[in-house]
Amino acid sequence: MTLSREAIAQVDPSGQLNEILGLPEHLRDALWRVESAIMNEWDTPGGLVVAGMGGSAIGGALARAALGDHASRPIFVTRAYGLPPWTTPDTTVLCASYSGNTEETLACYESAGALGAQRVVATTGGRLAEMAREDGVPVIPLPGGFQPRAAVAYVTVAAMEVAALCGAGPRLTSEIDVAASHTEQLVAEWGPDAPEDSLAKEIARGLLGSAPVIYGAGLTSPIAYRWKTQINENAKQPCFFHELPELDHNELVGWEGAPDVGRFSAVFLDDCDAHPRVKARMELTERLITDSAVASFRIETRGETTVERVTSLVLLGDLVSLYLAALRGVDPEPVRLIEQLKSELAAR
Repeated sequence: MTLSREAIAQVDPSGQLNEILGLPEHLRDALWRVESAIMNEWDTPGGLVVAGMGGSAIGGALARAALGDHASRPIFVTRAYGLPPWTTPDTTVLCASYSGNTEETLACYESAGALGAQRVVATTGGRLAEMAREDGVPVIPLPGGFQPRAAVAYVTVAAMEVAALCGAGPRLTSEIDVAASHTEQLVAEWGPDAPEDSLAKEIARGLLGSAPVIYGAGLTSPIAYRWKTQINENAKQPCFFHELPELDHNELVGWEGAPDVGRFSAVFLDDCDAHPRVKARMELTERLITDSAVASFRIETRGETTVERVTSLVLLGDLVSLYLAALRGVDPEPVRLIEQLKSELAAR
């Protein structure tokens, strides 16, 4: 099938494609939302903890990658019912929950309050917004109507801006603006109006019918995880993730038996500024698994700043996952098993 807008619309009645293509505008809108919610800066020597799950947590990991060596204090992401044991009153805790009802994030909010830590909330509403307003905690309003995973730009920018406000990193406002313009160019290059042999469409067709394994290193490690979760949720299929150099000390051997147990493909997410030894490892690792993988791709970040480079591969991965959904003939929006799990948990 062609991966045109019209063909994709046949399996995407809710318009998930449009949310992905809206990434540049989401970046700009997110800046305005943070600035409208928080007017003052504060200083917390303990750094920043971003508490969230799923699509609400990935923003913290991407923000930490984008800040990179510019971060002056620890920035940590927790995906759990509690905060890291080293969290103190000198730590800022950003509680991110798109729905505002994520039970793990609500638990972290209460734990941060008990510690006396500085709290900030990013949400569309729900119980989290209610508690924050009762406690006088700043609320960064996220736009409604999305699947949580589609709000990635909002949570990423919120985490970067809160990191700057609490002294954990510099302000990257201008870099975010530049990244938005850069991403617009990539939307034209990789989007549904691009030729059928464009990069995102080529990768999706290459991964079709296999279980992809996404590999990252350094800056691209959280992006590789984002690719995995987007393919899980949008394309409704298994997908796995690991990072270099660690995978060369264990998972690499597993590829020897990959053809015996299934069809596996590999995507290596490289970065133009990666450590030279990591780049060498990535090249060698791809060559060593080639005979066992049904398809293999090595892709490099695009852009000059870290924010540009991060957003470039986030966009590419989101498009690949949506194109895979179209090729598989599945609606990318619903997450039936997640909803079923939540329902059964609530009954316990």
